[in-house]
Amino acid sequence: MSLYSDYCFAPLMDWLLSGAAINELRQRVVEPAAGRVLEIGFGTGLNLPFYRPEVTSLTLLDSEQLLPARVKRRMDACRARHVVTTQTTAERLPFESATFDSVVSTFTLCTIPDVTAALAEVRRVLKPAGRFLFAEHGRSDSRSLARWQDRLNPLQQWWARGCNLNRPIERLIREAGLSITNLDRPTLPGMPRLVTELYVGTATL
Repeated sequence: MSLYSDYCFAPLMDWLLSGAAINELRQRVVEPAAGRVLEIGFGTGLNLPFYRPEVTSLTLLDSEQLLPARVKRRMDACRARHVVTTQTTAERLPFESATFDSVVSTFTLCTIPDVTAALAEVRRVLKPAGRFLFAEHGRSDSRSLARWQDRLNPLQQWWARGCNLNRPIERLIREAGLSITNLDRPTLPGMPRLVTELYVGTATL
């Protein structure tokens, strides 16, 4: 981790991604999770308040440790029954196939270097009746807006440590062999559409 990551980027993202409108999305995505659950790219633990006691085991996975003291406080207050963390990448998940009842991803697929491999791993570790619960930002359906996302993506990757504005989230999920059972495309009021073209939904095997 760099000084920029520790003292600038992580606190800024924790603040930007904890607003009321985003928390409503987090609650909507996370609350259906039950049983054995994996969250990929959990970051600073902003989803933790929304897990219910129906989650019997919660595994939090990230490639980095961000704001560890803050994460610990959120883990201690989490209602899930058993919460553990593991530091590794989503492209090679260290779990047996068909392990989890739910996999959760919020504002994560934009940043994973090999998102295709990560989604293939999500599919592998889900149980046959499992669900992939997601809220992501990505490529706009508007051609003009998508062109601006393409133009500005290098700048976004630089300042936001690998985050991409223009990933076609729906197509990537489907190409991984997952079936999207519901999908909403909301935007967040008061924020630029370049970064708030959202994909919120559920996918199954």
